[in-house]
Amino acid sequence: MALRFYNTLTQQVEVFAPLHENVVRMYTCGPTVYNFAHIGNLRTFTFEDILRRWLRARGYRLDHVMNITDVEDRIIKLSAAAHKSIYDYTAIYTEAFLEDMATLRLERPERMVKATDHIHEMVAAIEKLDERGYTYRSDGSVYYRIANFPGYGKLSHNDFSGIRAGARVDVDEYDKADARDFVLWKAQKDGEPGWETPLGAGRPGWHIECSVMAMKYLGETLDIHAGGVDLIFPHHENEIAQSEAITGKPFARYWLHSEHLIVEGQKMAKSLGNFFTLRDLLEKGYAPEAVRYLLASVPYRKKLNFTFDGLKAAATAIDRLRNYKLRLETAKFAEGANEKIEQRTAAAIGAFDEALDEDLNTAEALAAAFEYIRDTNTAMDSGEFRAGNVPGALEFLDRFDAVFDVLRSTASAGSLSDSEVDALIGERTAAKKARNFARADEIRANLAGHGIVLEDTKDGVRWKRS
Repeated sequence: MALRFYNTLTQQVEVFAPLHENVVRMYTCGPTVYNFAHIGNLRTFTFEDILRRWLRARGYRLDHVMNITDVEDRIIKLSAAAHKSIYDYTAIYTEAFLEDMATLRLERPERMVKATDHIHEMVAAIEKLDERGYTYRSDGSVYYRIANFPGYGKLSHNDFSGIRAGARVDVDEYDKADARDFVLWKAQKDGEPGWETPLGAGRPGWHIECSVMAMKYLGETLDIHAGGVDLIFPHHENEIAQSEAITGKPFARYWLHSEHLIVEGQKMAKSLGNFFTLRDLLEKGYAPEAVRYLLASVPYRKKLNFTFDGLKAAATAIDRLRNYKLRLETAKFAEGANEKIEQRTAAAIGAFDEALDEDLNTAEALAAAFEYIRDTNTAMDSGEFRAGNVPGALEFLDRFDAVFDVLRSTASAGSLSDSEVDALIGERTAAKKARNFARADEIRANLAGHGIVLEDTKDGVRWKRS
């Protein structure tokens, strides 16, 4: 089955094929580093991680660029209030974002690029727009004249035929239905950071940053541009207007957007007390892999209702997956292979692949995994599952985890390594054989203190991290 994505531009599910052989040139809008990323942001970044992992699983090579927006309205305001330069201020939250990425097991894109490293390229792009008649100046700033771009609105599918000529907007974010000429270059104000350029002293607008960085590293036409639905208008609409006015070519062939995250049925807001960062959830005792599982569990084009019951259910689901893998690795099965089980394994892999091929339907992919676990656990209980069926089952789990990446436990500081746990279990087994039950109990208590749960079975000792 061909890989298919819903394209916001055409409003259709389309077969995906990159422009150049098997290389996917993908740009995703990264964080604006004025604060810690919240779980709504992380829902989008998790979707993009699933996307890149599945593209690679399907044999594609990734050339993925993510930007770091380190100059814009909020950064300037908050850095000034903190009496820090924008570089010192954003460095704190850039590092925090990279830490959150690692904690959530989000793969690093091939390139992560900062806006402030590309000021001269942005100036050159604005000069090209000026040469082509798309700009005008007002009060020292440079604006994009959207009336000169007939395709404006084709991504958001809004009708902007009633655009008010000359109506301008200086802020980086504005009302979803308010189409006005947007700023490309902001004249420097007293106390604001700025760069001396042929355009005058100032700084770039938010929208030109992404156009320039995307095209610099990925060329004039991208394969995939992705982000949250909140970026469709005005940000991505303006990116198209800028980029296509410069090149005369389509800017991106496939536009993928993830839906909003709500919390306990409500919009996330600090005023409602339901605003969470990843750090907030970790402090409450939730494992990062449970957060990742929940963020990935709902297909990206559906709203995700983030609940604490959902987090607990995610942790339970992960335990089920880990216990299944532990059973595969430690249980004693009869020799040989059951052909029906092999066929069931092949069917599970097919169902899993088909779900993700169909616009990354993660819910269906998870359903395929748990139906397979249920069926094969039943076969183990009845003695139908054989030793020769283990490699296929483990292969399925490897395929699953190459995308979802939740089977590994996150070891906390001071926790025991797997080899240390195995050594202590070996010592406990030897103590029991020597009838030194006090030492055996002491080791079990020690392991429990490190979050290690033991299960004595007829096939030996199993363990897992709680």
